[in-house]
Amino acid sequence: MSSQIDPVVRTARREALIVFCIWLTALVYSVSTCYLLGYNRPVSELKLVFGFPEWVFWGIVVPWVSCSMISWIFAVVFVRDGELGEELEETEDELGLGG
Repeated sequence: MSSQIDPVVRTARREALIVFCIWLTALVYSVSTCYLLGYNRPVSELKLVFGFPEWVFWGIVVPWVSCSMISWIFAVVFVRDGELGEELEETEDELGLGG
């Protein structure tokens, strides 16, 4: 049955799985980092990193910037247009709307 799956669908599923894994990794990292650095700590122990509280910088800013860079690299390097077959001739319907 897997041999009958369209190659475009197979590629789209693979790309979706990679994006989901990136998202899941960022989620686990963000939640765990924010929890470990932000909860149950006295205010006197909190530090600032580039003007952000430490837990915000390491738990939100760093993963957000990292995911943006990883997504851009993934889109530029790995994502390609799939072959969809022959282009169909455009015809007008009875209302003249085309298609």
